[in-house]
Amino acid sequence: MSDVYSATVLFEHPLNEKMRTWLRLEFLLQQLYRHPALSEIANALTFFRTLADLLDVLERGDIRSEMIKELDRQQQKLLQWEGVPGVDSERVSALRTDFKRCATTLMAAPRLGQALREDRLIGAVRQRLSIPGGGCSFDLPALHIWLHLPQPQRDAQVDGWLQTLDPLNAALTRILDIVRHSGPFKNQISLNGFFQDNAEEGDLLRLRIPVEHQLYPQVSGHKTRYAIRFLSLDSENGVVPNRLPFELACC
Repeated sequence: MSDVYSATVLFEHPLNEKMRTWLRLEFLLQQLYRHPALSEIANALTFFRTLADLLDVLERGDIRSEMIKELDRQQQKLLQWEGVPGVDSERVSALRTDFKRCATTLMAAPRLGQALREDRLIGAVRQRLSIPGGGCSFDLPALHIWLHLPQPQRDAQVDGWLQTLDPLNAALTRILDIVRHSGPFKNQISLNGFFQDNAEEGDLLRLRIPVEHQLYPQVSGHKTRYAIRFLSLDSENGVVPNRLPFELACC
């Protein structure tokens, strides 16, 4: 994730497998929900390929249970803030209600992605995506004729597919939003392109790096400790400053 055209670039790195999966889901859902009208084979194949990737991720582990547990955990954390002097109790109560509603909706929803797996058109396209050039009209005649249907009809079908993902998207958006706001950014200095610290049972590292240096972080670690090595985009001629100021949040 990056702040395009700004003075800094924002990088995020998961510190456990759960967060790794959630960030991948967010990445895929953002692409799906921001899709243009599927009016030609190029953007249609991009949409269906993203959809197939999402289904592959959803088939790994019990994502719904993990999210419901996290929503419940966040509700309990917010409960501790109610009644504390200086805390906006109405805001805390509203957040708890929102998390509870998301958890209830997610729990009541059908198996995540099941309606998409059962859709014949999605299934036909998904089967061919692993074949180089497998999206040709002779490979996918069903997609070829679908792209010649009236645009409103196609839009309605795509909207229907996305609606089945709404409970997942809503829950994930709220979880990642509160996680990202759980740790403030702090000014740090990397020496000779290296930095390490304790993670304090964190889930996510967030780094803001000045874009002028054209550097990116290579992160290793887990929920208790991590190390960051800064590398130049130009591996042959790039220079990593001896002292690199950057901002870091452990969430």
